[in-house]
Amino acid sequence: MTVWDGFARFATTPVTEPPAPGAPPRSIEERVGYYSQFVTVRTPAIDTLAKQVRTLMVLGRHQQVTARPSLIVTGPAGAGKTTALLQVGRACHLAHTRRQGDTAAAGQVPVAYVLVPPAASAKTLALEFARYLGIPLTGRMSQAQVVNSVCHAYTQAGVRLVLIDEIHRLNPRTTTGAQSADLLKDLTERIGATFVYAGIDVTGTALFSGVRGAQLAARACLVDCDPFPARDGEHEPFKDLVQALENALDLRHHRRGSLVRLAPYLHARTAGRIGSLARLVKQAAITALIDGTERITTTTLDAIRLDHLAEQHYRPRARTRSGTR
Repeated sequence: MTVWDGFARFATTPVTEPPAPGAPPRSIEERVGYYSQFVTVRTPAIDTLAKQVRTLMVLGRHQQVTARPSLIVTGPAGAGKTTALLQVGRACHLAHTRRQGDTAAAGQVPVAYVLVPPAASAKTLALEFARYLGIPLTGRMSQAQVVNSVCHAYTQAGVRLVLIDEIHRLNPRTTTGAQSADLLKDLTERIGATFVYAGIDVTGTALFSGVRGAQLAARACLVDCDPFPARDGEHEPFKDLVQALENALDLRHHRRGSLVRLAPYLHARTAGRIGSLARLVKQAAITALIDGTERITTTTLDAIRLDHLAEQHYRPRARTRSGTR
């Protein structure tokens, strides 16, 4: 994913779809593969990010001076930040290909996806940008030479959207973090692209601290990717999310609506985080295939251990055993 060929394969691979009504039954092996990928639910965060990215790309298309405005997707772990980032990147890639045609788009790279490495220095971060496009480098090259090569290659390739994940790893209070922040500012001014970052609770980190952090904060809009609340006024966002996942199930004996009725339990198990919920539903579905029951019940769900963050949050209250489980 963090090299161009990998991202292009991701962007052009058909998205996973639930079985169409009346379609022939699929084998267990086919359905296990289906649940291993599963569907991507179009969340409000993805919609908001997509709209803002489109606007900023139009806004920055003819901007020649100063850094273009950017976006930062922020929220707790497991809230769907990376998924939102990648889905917007996929949409941008496919839209570019539709506009240009396969032949004209050949050799062009509309989207770049870069991970901030742990304890990143300016040079190691620049090397990640170079690695994405496979830019040939030598060990003797200085940081300035690497950056010049990156800016030239990204401009020649026609990169229009740069996605930078794990931005919370940068700490402008440290020497290396400050140098990395300076590098990003330099790249935003020299590469004609819109930059979109994603990181864990960035407003609570050192990312916006100091002079360099203030510069980033002044140029970046935040897109919150929060856990889904059980209720928001008259709406029930988490229940809608559960409904979308249940509609995508391919289990022969699953009773439609039974998962939605468990929404309060599922919210308690996952703290409303889409990552934990998707993992829970996928594992429960695969378990139902393997044990032959072909249905998801609270018994199935109770037996699944989730990520440590979700398990720490969940404190089950005593439940009666009356009724069907």
